[in-house]
Amino acid sequence: MLETAVEQGVIFIDTADVYGDGRSEQFVGQFRRNHLDKKLFIATKMGRRGPQIFDEYNRDNFIVWNDRSRINLQMDTLDLVQLHCPPTDVITAQRTYDFLDDMVEQGRIARYGVSVETCEQALLAMQRDHVASIQIIMNVFRRKPLEEMLPRAIETGTAIIVRVPLASGLLSGKYTKDTTFAPIDHRTYNRHGESFDVGETFAGVPFDVGVEAAQTFSALAREYVPQASPAQVALRWILDQEGVSTVISGGRNTTQVKSDSQAADLAPLPAQLHEALEDLYNEHIRQYVHDRW
Repeated sequence: MLETAVEQGVIFIDTADVYGDGRSEQFVGQFRRNHLDKKLFIATKMGRRGPQIFDEYNRDNFIVWNDRSRINLQMDTLDLVQLHCPPTDVITAQRTYDFLDDMVEQGRIARYGVSVETCEQALLAMQRDHVASIQIIMNVFRRKPLEEMLPRAIETGTAIIVRVPLASGLLSGKYTKDTTFAPIDHRTYNRHGESFDVGETFAGVPFDVGVEAAQTFSALAREYVPQASPAQVALRWILDQEGVSTVISGGRNTTQVKSDSQAADLAPLPAQLHEALEDLYNEHIRQYVHDRW
């Protein structure tokens, strides 16, 4: 899948030290070594190898986490290290950025960013001059970042990395109310409230509500952009938002990777479709998510 992505022109690869307990970083690191001519940009994350409490985010742990990622990725200086959805008190603490600035000065990392759960956390992080990027959930069913966060990112020159662009697959239009997921799938955990922040799954929208709204979305996508799949339209919607730098689009096979990559080749969506999607959000989705994240 990574080979296919690179063939399509993808150069940004997102990973984290906890994905596969480091296996993802090791795999990505070897892949990068095999494609040095492509000048791939590797973004990793740190901060979730222990309890997500303030005291865990200390200088010693930052160094330990960073050393492990540098070994896994086979890189002396990491392109981008993101704090992995830390608590708000970590985002607001001066010491957090003192530690990170020291790591940049030491050549351990080239730049740093913060992956966040809420727009409020994003705005807090962007108050810091050296925060290079914010990673956040944004999609047709999660529009709050358009209000304050994206305009602020444009003002500060902060890169915006969008995750969960298809609302955990809802916006592909392939799910029904009877769709089930494997027991180890995070979508199964979160539907029962047993996993990480529920906003990470289905954009925080109740599954039945999301499926119904996604059917309307798919119909609108096919009406206005018949040459594209609903998933491609969902990705193009994100790319149409000023201030977005890149989108993390997952895939289970090379066909999906190629299709998602081709969303960047679509023309901007028609204004009428943007208006219809805003109406869909306001009527069916807003009440469930807007005031939470």
